Amino acid sequence: MAQVLEFKLPDLGEGLTEAEIVRWLVDVGDVVAVDQPVVEVETAKAMVEVPCPYGGVVTARFGEEGTELPVGAPLLTVAVGATSMPGAASAAGAAESVPASSNGSGAASGSGAAGASGPAAEGSGNVLVGYGTAAPAARRRRVRRDATGPAGPAGAPAPAPAPASASVTATATVTTGAAPAPVVPAPADGPVAVISPLVRKLAREKGLDLRRLRGSGPDGLILRADVERAVAAPATEEVPAPAPAGAVAAGAGERVPLRGVRGAVADKLARSRTEIPDATCWVDADATELMAARAAMNAAGGPKISLLALLARICVAALARHPELNSRVDMAAREIVRLPEVHLGFAAQTDRGLVVPVVRDAHRRTAESLTAEFTRLTEAGRAGTLTPADLTGGTFTLNNYGVFGVDGSTPIINHPEAAMLGVGRIVPKPWVHEGQLAVRQVVQLSLTFDHRVCDGGTAGGFLRYVADCVEQPAVLLRTL
Repeated sequence: MAQVLEFKLPDLGEGLTEAEIVRWLVDVGDVVAVDQPVVEVETAKAMVEVPCPYGGVVTARFGEEGTELPVGAPLLTVAVGATSMPGAASAAGAAESVPASSNGSGAASGSGAAGASGPAAEGSGNVLVGYGTAAPAARRRRVRRDATGPAGPAGAPAPAPAPASASVTATATVTTGAAPAPVVPAPADGPVAVISPLVRKLAREKGLDLRRLRGSGPDGLILRADVERAVAAPATEEVPAPAPAGAVAAGAGERVPLRGVRGAVADKLARSRTEIPDATCWVDADATELMAARAAMNAAGGPKISLLALLARICVAALARHPELNSRVDMAAREIVRLPEVHLGFAAQTDRGLVVPVVRDAHRRTAESLTAEFTRLTEAGRAGTLTPADLTGGTFTLNNYGVFGVDGSTPIINHPEAAMLGVGRIVPKPWVHEGQLAVRQVVQLSLTFDHRVCDGGTAGGFLRYVADCVEQPAVLLRTL
């Protein structure tokens, strides 16, 4: 007999708490194989195809395209062992029982199905957080309800849980009726139905007690929209009569959700500004000799060397002399952690927004290898195929904002790194060269650093060495 298993949105790594459904790859009634991609989601870091660890027939999908789901929310249900869509009665029963609360009968039966023998024992080849690849999960014991609770005397059976549809209907009634918000009394103790830390943070900032909210998500899960409705409810009650049709309300304008890549960038930059006491120093440098050296390299044949690759080699050499800037701060232990490897991030502007791909082990790469890796990661960023591994783990960032036609900037450190080097455009300017006024190729370099890891002398020494290498590339020969 087919067993209906629920596949929940897995933890896609690096602390991601939610993802947006971009495109469903299967429909209800489709037969899927183990590890077959079933949905394409966009996280704060990348576009990811999510494989299903079960094989069978898709009986239900949760969420339309464009819907944002928290990690752990149901994605779909699969009838394992079935070869066609179950009957209407079976499908209805599965839709009501499987997405039930993780503390209720639905989760218990789902776990039992996962632990049963037969077709359900087929393992997944892909490792997803929360989904193994070998032996089936053990059957869970059902959580016993408190006999002294409001359900009645100890000998009386506990009432059956209300179906999910009733919860949704009740929520809709609260939000559309006279009541200002879906706020209901809640027990003083026990867990709160919240998964996303962003929802908790928003409620804390607004001074809202999450125990008084009834969630509109699956199994009463409290979503961000529930918090926003509860916060806006008092203001809704005090709104005066509608203004004339031609009038424009104060503060009216387009609202763009901060989610996906844009939301991740906003969170990370705000955290950097909040936690890191940064400082910036800058210097102008004559890049004429560096440009001539690059032209000579490319004229010699072989793969072309990019300017960014030469600047990366200079950064790696400078970090070897000043390792304080290749570090991060562990405030919990009150320690500065100096990192032995240089994983070099570089800022890249794409259609999806600003991303910072990471070149692994940049200190072991040649200029040719760096050029090839920069090209590969840039193309993947523009195509939206960067993986979370491509976007995490950086120890230092190189930001070439000169491609936007600007000379200088005070970059924000890419948390939790300790420094970022900014490079402006290279333009002809009057410059004193060998005692004579001449037109030279000049670039402005800026270094923003975490003042906790070093003082201005170290930062100034790093930037001065970078400028010396830009002006006289032969200086690099001492470290090769």
